[in-house]
Amino acid sequence: MREDEEVRDEMEEEKSFAELLRESEVKPVRFSPGQKVKARIVNISSEWVFIDLGAKSEGYLEAKEFLNDEGELSVREGEVIEAYYLSAEEGQMRFTTRISGGDAARYHLEEAWQNKIPVEGLVEKEIKGGFEIRIAGGLRGFCPFSQMGLQRENPKEVTGRHLNFLITQYGEKGRNIVLSNRAVMEEERRRQKEEQRSRILEGARVTGTISSIRDFGAFVTIGGIEGLIPISEIGWERTEEIGSVLQVGQEVEVVAMKLDWENDRFSFSLKRALPDPWEGVEKAFPVGSQHSGTVVRLTNFGAFVSLAPGVDGLLHISKLGSGGKKIRHPQDVVARGAVLAVKIEAIDRENKRISLSPAGGEGDEEQGAEDFSNYSKGRAPMGTLADLLQAKLEEKRKK
Repeated sequence: MREDEEVRDEMEEEKSFAELLRESEVKPVRFSPGQKVKARIVNISSEWVFIDLGAKSEGYLEAKEFLNDEGELSVREGEVIEAYYLSAEEGQMRFTTRISGGDAARYHLEEAWQNKIPVEGLVEKEIKGGFEIRIAGGLRGFCPFSQMGLQRENPKEVTGRHLNFLITQYGEKGRNIVLSNRAVMEEERRRQKEEQRSRILEGARVTGTISSIRDFGAFVTIGGIEGLIPISEIGWERTEEIGSVLQVGQEVEVVAMKLDWENDRFSFSLKRALPDPWEGVEKAFPVGSQHSGTVVRLTNFGAFVSLAPGVDGLLHISKLGSGGKKIRHPQDVVARGAVLAVKIEAIDRENKRISLSPAGGEGDEEQGAEDFSNYSKGRAPMGTLADLLQAKLEEKRKK
């Protein structure tokens, strides 16, 4: 028994020696000023945040860089952050998430310019051609209008705000500094875009925010990308006025349709993230059943009748004339907005087509069958929901 313990002790000593040897062979990590790293927070004190740089190396940042507007620490131990290497001071590697006023010496600004490290600045006022920005150590810089934000910003909305900038020009020992907020935002958008590229695939459901509305659709922002929701993909019902359905700033769930990452062209669908009203349509509207519907569109070949939101059927013109009488156009006998009693004649679930006839009436069955055949093959346009217009059938007849 004693011999087994001695063997085990010898093996543990050998293992410990091997680990120490490997650790001694690890080369110290070296960084260049401005080098960006991802590191895990290992300890937080009242003044400093310490990060693990690998190979038994640590770095530190000022804790006040992570204070939010309420003065509370916004990070915790174990969290991974991005930081920029500044310098080694007394053998300790110092990092920063940005160069901010009051916590970095003047020479750090030149380092930030050379190594493209963001600096924090206060937008003090609008001046000719741009804005005056107060940055580290009380120095002042100039940000042209074209370099403030990704789009032209309202001067009143940015004045008084603390923003991040890249130094694009540094001269005369800090007396001539030109800044760009746009460059920081473009880099952030590029980073977000790369993250989204690995996360978003065609057909995936994602959540975004409506950023603008146009006549042809709505633009939605998802992370670092912006894409279009075409008006035809807003909803299962026909959308005439997008503003009545969506608002700028509204959060929506959409389905990715087409993703062209090289050309920054993205399209999404809102309706595909909603329940399909045609699911179970045969059960809701079985052939031979009668229903009440609203006329939502008139064409030269018939009237489209809404049976439910997103579900329309075609009432052929041959079935609109009373007593088999032929009519020239559906508007001669029916108006948009009229409520009709209709009968389900046939359903084409795959192509989302329903053929209708007046409830209790007789029409030209042969013509109706031929029309539905063409209708199912896509030879006639499918009607969708539009704004319902109040109309009186009796006034039409009197005319």
